[in-house]
Amino acid sequence: MYEQLTSVLDGRTVTVISGAGMSTDSGIPDYRGPQSPPRNPMTFQQFVGDAEFRRHYWARNHVGWRHMDAAVPNDGHRALARLERAGVVTGIITQNVDMLHTKAGSRNVIDLHGVYARVRCLNCERLISRFELARRLDSVNPGFLESVAPAEGVEIAPDADAIISSTAHFRMVDCEHCSGILKPDIVYFGESVPKPRVAEAYDLVDRSDALLVLGSSLTVMSGLRFVRHASKTSKPIAIVNRGTTRGDEFASLTMHAGCSEVATALADDVDQAGTRSSA
Repeated sequence: MYEQLTSVLDGRTVTVISGAGMSTDSGIPDYRGPQSPPRNPMTFQQFVGDAEFRRHYWARNHVGWRHMDAAVPNDGHRALARLERAGVVTGIITQNVDMLHTKAGSRNVIDLHGVYARVRCLNCERLISRFELARRLDSVNPGFLESVAPAEGVEIAPDADAIISSTAHFRMVDCEHCSGILKPDIVYFGESVPKPRVAEAYDLVDRSDALLVLGSSLTVMSGLRFVRHASKTSKPIAIVNRGTTRGDEFASLTMHAGCSEVATALADDVDQAGTRSSA
């Protein structure tokens, strides 16, 4: 099967779409993998419409984001960075918010759903770092982190949310400039990806010869649309995922395999080919 994958991608420039399965080897769980528990991700409507829900969310995030910030790239992330340096991967469209592609050294990364490390005011649109918000939240919630289990013992969701229940004593803060609602700079369910970001992703797909999907079930349209677009333009599409995806019908090849192993094998092959050609 791996030989079939290399034949699909051989000699072609590749755009990569990565999903949560790309980061499971870094200790960040996925939403819909075969071993994943049922999850009910927060919606944008819940966040903006219910102050109590928002306070509960920020309490959980105040614990969970530290776990995501401490995560390090795995072999798959590093392999994609190698493939980009070799001129094979032209860019990555990631559905993940963990920034691990960037931390691994990939340079052309489109963070389709935003990143965990920024916070946006929904009123004045000012951005602050998650580190700055953590400092403010620590100041108004002394001892909160010590009052819940350490992050190592808390279940972490893929969007940097910690699964904890004792949040009644947590206090939230608002924007320092306009007192508006603060929200992670992440696209939540029920919210649209900014149009310029979508256009940039389409352009990346158009400028590549093939599309490689790694670790995404393509359940939501935000990622599936690029697979459909590549199919309409007759580009080869390879999907590597542990389980079926909504994009399988468009794929030239599907592999039920781990992302790290496959990406590393591809990068090793390119490195070996380069060594032989220079010998």
